[in-house]
Amino acid sequence: MSGIEPMGTNAREKRRPSRGMYVLPSLFTAGNIAAGYYAIMQSIQGSEAAPAFFDRAAIAIGLAVLFDGVDGMIARLTNTASDFGRELDSLADVITFGVAPSLLAYSWGFRMLPMTDFPQLRDRIIHLGVFVCFLFLICGASRLARFNISINPQPRNPGRPGKKYFVGMPIPAGAGVIASVVHFENGSPITDPRWSIVWLCLILFTGFLMVSTWRFWSGKEISLGQRHPFQLVAVIVAVGALIALYSEYLLIVVALGYLVSGVLARLAYSWGQKRRQAGASR
Repeated sequence: MSGIEPMGTNAREKRRPSRGMYVLPSLFTAGNIAAGYYAIMQSIQGSEAAPAFFDRAAIAIGLAVLFDGVDGMIARLTNTASDFGRELDSLADVITFGVAPSLLAYSWGFRMLPMTDFPQLRDRIIHLGVFVCFLFLICGASRLARFNISINPQPRNPGRPGKKYFVGMPIPAGAGVIASVVHFENGSPITDPRWSIVWLCLILFTGFLMVSTWRFWSGKEISLGQRHPFQLVAVIVAVGALIALYSEYLLIVVALGYLVSGVLARLAYSWGQKRRQAGASR
């Protein structure tokens, strides 16, 4: 028996990934942090005369969303998920999808408002903008904290059995909403107080969706290991080409479409529940 145990131990050791493999997902997480830091720097430098800084900040956040998806996928495929990687990923998400988009949202949507005949109104909108952008950051951090401590969380409006859903909008998707709108405008900041109010409402609603318990599609059932991986790769390449050609239009459609999908799922569940209750009472 003593001769068999070492052989089993060696077999298990051979199946374990090498230590170097554990660094690979963290490299993409580091890229996530770098993109967030770059977005913060660009947002600080942006102005009405130099809107390209805002656009570059939005693009950096969009690239960070890609990095965030890739590091988790690599960790699962290589079986190199670790507590260190999960903690680093959460800290990266707070910076890149919390601090960076909240600063971009404020600088782009409120700080560039011109001095008008009603300076008090401008000041109030700016102060409200600071508060709402801070709420966005807090909502995103709370969403991450809830995700980290939850075990098999269930949304308030459950979907089809067997499908996996996020409980509340993920923070990368919330940051994507901010970035896609800025990129759609090519970084040209808001200079009309009326549009600033609309922007304020969108930020506030996005923050609410992150801390809500509504269901959002997770996409975790998509895997490169499924029966038709080449078809999936072809779809990914086609989507990538469309993004490269028409990024301003495609990204805002995807980001706002994902936001609306959670709202529609909630409304559909509430409507179906009322119908079931009405049928039971008859």
